Amino acid sequence: MHRKVKKAVTYLCFLWLLFLFTNGANNGDNLSSHTKKLYSEIPNLNLDYTIFHQSITGYYYLLNQGKINNERYLSIVDMSISANKKRYYLIDIKEKKVVAHTLIAHGKNTGSEYAKYFSNTLNSYQTSIGFYSTAETYYGDNGLSMRMDGLEYTNNKARVRDIVVHKADYVSEKFIKEHGRLGRSFGCPALPVNGYENIINKIKNGSCFFIYYPDQTYLKKSIILNKAKEISLE
Repeated sequence: MHRKVKKAVTYLCFLWLLFLFTNGANNGDNLSSHTKKLYSEIPNLNLDYTIFHQSITGYYYLLNQGKINNERYLSIVDMSISANKKRYYLIDIKEKKVVAHTLIAHGKNTGSEYAKYFSNTLNSYQTSIGFYSTAETYYGDNGLSMRMDGLEYTNNKARVRDIVVHKADYVSEKFIKEHGRLGRSFGCPALPVNGYENIINKIKNGSCFFIYYPDQTYLKKSIILNKAKEISLE
């Protein structure tokens, strides 16, 4: 009798593991299919699909966790390309369109034309990668500015470091022509003067802001990116 019970328990455990595996695989397939469809529906999105997929999966995970409440907009910064190119994408998820595609600065100690070094340390003057939730706006030395809350181990000191979105005259095509590269910040994702207020007013108060770089340690350790694989959109 004991042998039969043990066999039955083993069989039930097998069925449960099979269910978990199948359900997890289906969730992954479901999410991947969704991001591919959404990617194809957004016109003029000159962004690598892999980066888009990671951004969207993180966005849905944070939405599911109640970490963001301005669900209409998603900001993506592709730090893997030259600062002389437009690296900032503002996507309207509801309307499925790119609202803004523009230049954006990285920290002065993150690199020259290309971003290479990242930090979450005070006074490092480096960019912090990962997912953020946008926060409140205020008026400071750079005019209208927006605070951000880092949601990962790579950027959770954003408040202490005063990492904010603001305007900068060194973020311009003119500066690139004069100096051979875009200007750099103290770690803040600074935007061009022209149009920055419109961007901040759309994304403020709880939207998802993702600064991407293909750092393998981050990609493996990011709780958001890894937990996002488990969510289901059904």
